[in-house]
Amino acid sequence: MDAYWAKDIQELFRLFTELVMAQSGGIFDATRFARPCEVSRPTITKYLRVLEATFVAHVIRPFSTRRPTEILAAPKVYGFDSGFVCYYRGWQELRDEDLGVLWEHFLLHEIMARSQSREVFYWRDKRGHEVDFVLATRRKKPMAIECKWSANNFNPLNLAAFRHQHLEGENLVLAHDVESAFTRHYGDLKVRLDNLRSFANSISS
Repeated sequence: MDAYWAKDIQELFRLFTELVMAQSGGIFDATRFARPCEVSRPTITKYLRVLEATFVAHVIRPFSTRRPTEILAAPKVYGFDSGFVCYYRGWQELRDEDLGVLWEHFLLHEIMARSQSREVFYWRDKRGHEVDFVLATRRKKPMAIECKWSANNFNPLNLAAFRHQHLEGENLVLAHDVESAFTRHYGDLKVRLDNLRSFANSISS
């Protein structure tokens, strides 16, 4: 009987892991996973804790200073490996719109590896403005990071919305086609555009 239940739980957990990979990078809603896995919402939350503890998934929680306009609780979940993400999404050949998703995953993994920390956040307000990643410690002002496959696709609207509520800190765009870092101003908003190598060296030094 114990072996029977163990097998059943393994199958449910495997299904949950596959669904996490397929929806990697999105805002996590336990209810959406509970139905196909046929388990309760609290059980899904426990499953997610196991994936996080074993580094199969990275749980990115929202950055907030408890403002009523900000998302406070809903995390985003990223699979540990972009190859698994592609497999479970059924991506045989990458389209242009897929590159930005994978670039965001790749940058998250690099940030965590270089900084040797999982203290990475994202930011979103209730009007839908979102910043990909926020690095913040008690000693430093929050660094806001946007991930763009091409620097030409950057729109400053989301960073501007973030800085409207969090005035101080560095604004950064990481793009694969930036050869050397440069600074650009969008009105009062100052943004540094950089490549991964330069940025990675700065946070690992």
